[in-house]
Amino acid sequence: MAPACNGSSNIHVNLPEIKFTKLFINGEFVDAVSGKTFETIDPRNEEVIARVAEGDRADVDLAVGAAREAFDHGKWPRMSGYARGRIMMKFADLIDQHSEELAAIDSLDAGKLFSNGKAMDIPAAAMMLRYYAGAADKIHGSTLKMSRPLQAYTLREPIGVVGHIIPWNYPTTMFFMKVSPALAAGCTMVVKPAEQTPLSALYYAHLAKLAGIPDGVLNVVTGFGPTAGAAISSHMDIDQVSFTGSTDVGRLIMQAAATSNLKPVSLELGGKSPLIIFDDADVDVAVDLARFAIFTNKGEICVAGSRVYVQEGIYDEFVKKSAEKAKGWVVGDPFDPIVQQGPQVSKEQFQRVLTYIEHGKREGACLLTGGKSLGDKGYYIEPTIFTDVKEDMLIGKDEIFGPVMSLMKFKTIDEAIEKANSTRYGLAAGIVTKDINVANKVSRSIRAGSIWINCYFGFDNDCPFGGYKMSGFGRDNGLAALEKYLQTKSVVIPLVDSPWL
Repeated sequence: MAPACNGSSNIHVNLPEIKFTKLFINGEFVDAVSGKTFETIDPRNEEVIARVAEGDRADVDLAVGAAREAFDHGKWPRMSGYARGRIMMKFADLIDQHSEELAAIDSLDAGKLFSNGKAMDIPAAAMMLRYYAGAADKIHGSTLKMSRPLQAYTLREPIGVVGHIIPWNYPTTMFFMKVSPALAAGCTMVVKPAEQTPLSALYYAHLAKLAGIPDGVLNVVTGFGPTAGAAISSHMDIDQVSFTGSTDVGRLIMQAAATSNLKPVSLELGGKSPLIIFDDADVDVAVDLARFAIFTNKGEICVAGSRVYVQEGIYDEFVKKSAEKAKGWVVGDPFDPIVQQGPQVSKEQFQRVLTYIEHGKREGACLLTGGKSLGDKGYYIEPTIFTDVKEDMLIGKDEIFGPVMSLMKFKTIDEAIEKANSTRYGLAAGIVTKDINVANKVSRSIRAGSIWINCYFGFDNDCPFGGYKMSGFGRDNGLAALEKYLQTKSVVIPLVDSPWL
């Protein structure tokens, strides 16, 4: 396994200049009211990248005030959908023009692979903007057939000022997963990026202004969850909150929304997703898919295939090949093109993952491979696989959010379904089989929002994404995401002397 790179790496990359570190409110970059700043850390070497404005309730008030004015009296909600779409298309073009710099910023801030960011995350963000730009002029109501002399129709109107609270694992993807449909709907918004990864959100605010999005429509307040995030959740002038993150924080947001103005909430929360591999699977293909499902983005992904169930007929072969493949997984500097896994996002997350690995050892799971940190600097962890995991172990039931796979054996289809559903989460699941009848039965039996058959991470702009159970509610992506930023208004008019109803 390749050792982790650190600050003395010989990799030559043109690291970006950090241009934007202040709050973005009403079209301007401004200091926090308190004057406070906080450090954002490079997880490759534990060095400070920049100091960023630390927004709190006072700054959220200013941002919400700007968004409220832009919604109540500004032109964005009153533009035609076509006009909004044109500006969003320009925004997407600007992202494409700065893709390398943006990918580098997310690599510095989050430890994400630079090659993946440049080839996938950043272009996908522009593509998502264009998807919703195309939907902006296709928001239609309905004509209703009433049962008495009344004429009625529905209007679809933007819900108002939206608060977006986004996580650190996919800073760009999550920013546009929230912002794009809200912009298309005609909403205005306040975005709070994760305190671990604030930099790309501020850059996107700059590009939004260049694209022609009016002042006050898109505001970015960097800061911490208990202050800035809590202020958004409880604000009386915010009309809806969309959150992606932990289940515990999701509870707090729901409570704050309920005790303030009963704003609707959309939550995409944790996951402990099962990957079920049947005897008829090609073992080599299944091993690669399982490795991809858990070690992608260093395991920092809500739908990571962290529980791998393998049918007993191929279990031993699968275990042997999985260990071999994990040892060849290259961990190191995310700017190195041969690296497959960068550092965990922060010291806190690094220590959290290592603590769960120790829990696994103490609870009696068998450490097949990995389990240790790498290097003297940075937050690097070996890809780790446990066997003999039980569903009641902490590593079997808690979301670790790191490169830790739990391998388990099953005999029958019904046993696999029961085990897959034995979790408080329900975000995603994977099925590997050549039997269409097995695929159909299992996909309809698992309680999760996304089921991927003979593939994993089957995301697409047109495909709704969200959870069952304690993985949350509401859907991102697709036209379902657009719906949550719209209100339905019924308009009814009497029919007088009409020849028909």
